[in-house]
Amino acid sequence: MLGQVIALVVLVLGTAVLGVWWSARQGAVRAPRETPVGIDWASSGIALADRVTFVQFSAEVCAACRSTSRVLGGLTGKGDGVAHREVLVDDHLDLVRTLGVLRTPTVLVVDGGGREVARMSGVVSDTQARQALSRVPAALETEGEAHS
Repeated sequence: MLGQVIALVVLVLGTAVLGVWWSARQGAVRAPRETPVGIDWASSGIALADRVTFVQFSAEVCAACRSTSRVLGGLTGKGDGVAHREVLVDDHLDLVRTLGVLRTPTVLVVDGGGREVARMSGVVSDTQARQALSRVPAALETEGEAHS
């Protein structure tokens, strides 16, 4: 009986630790992966903004994708060189493989030159999106001026 109680306590604690770890990773801004040379975003139907583009890889049946899209949409479209492009993974399997996208939503923060400067996976908050923008100094300055 004591062995079963100990096993149950270990299982509950392990599950709690896993839950905390998983929560901490949601939307966290991470360093970019090495973007392969020669990605032609335009030929994939993805028009990049002058300064920075949030390229969001989504699936049709993904509640987290819709939430992330609303957050990113709220930060873009003000004519300040920051844009949001949502890409369905089923329609762009070549890019998914090339860029190492493993889950949805995955958001790549791409500078005007087409280089990945940050990456986020999972639900992205407004704070996390702004933190990602801070990795592209010119974009943050312009975005900050727009709110002044």
